[in-house]
Amino acid sequence: MLVIVDYDAGNLRSVLRACEKVGLAASISADPQKIMMADRLIFPGVGSAESAVDTLQARGLDQALKAFYAAGKPILGICLGSQIVLQKSEEGHRDCLGLIEGVVEKFDLVDKSLKVPHIGWNEVEIVKPHPLLKRIESGDEFYFVHSYFTRPAKAEDVFGMTDYGGQFCSMLGHKNLFATQFHLEKSGKKGLSILAEFGVWDGSV
Repeated sequence: MLVIVDYDAGNLRSVLRACEKVGLAASISADPQKIMMADRLIFPGVGSAESAVDTLQARGLDQALKAFYAAGKPILGICLGSQIVLQKSEEGHRDCLGLIEGVVEKFDLVDKSLKVPHIGWNEVEIVKPHPLLKRIESGDEFYFVHSYFTRPAKAEDVFGMTDYGGQFCSMLGHKNLFATQFHLEKSGKKGLSILAEFGVWDGSV
């Protein structure tokens, strides 16, 4: 059973439709018990880290996610869901889930011609292989919408980098968790290929 975590952070229906396109049966839930019973989770999101963390805590979803991760079952984070799996975010100066060591920082670009938020298609360079990236090559483009970016503490947790006024981590992971800063559900065939691989991934690297 694949469950998409609902914590009022948007774009859940587009993720559900993307699952349907690759033949994955999924449901949306904000119930910690249903989330704990799932075989695998998608943790998507757009919006503010501050309000997202508040909602997770209010619904008991923070503890459910931590327990699910500790159980070794596969988790896929998307956009905001790739950020709040780290320890802290500059957005609202909040402690986050702490599933992966690292922090979330806001873009502070020297080149002021570049807009923040970073919106649009951009290339990803694969720096380390991963089972979800079997059909992805360096130079493939994905769709981004974000003002903050992840900075994992350990190089071994970085799987992809993207250049936007400097290099930032666009794919990260640790053990049974993999996450993309870009919206794979809005990234055409390449994004859907990552989702399809997630549907058969056992959580090992």
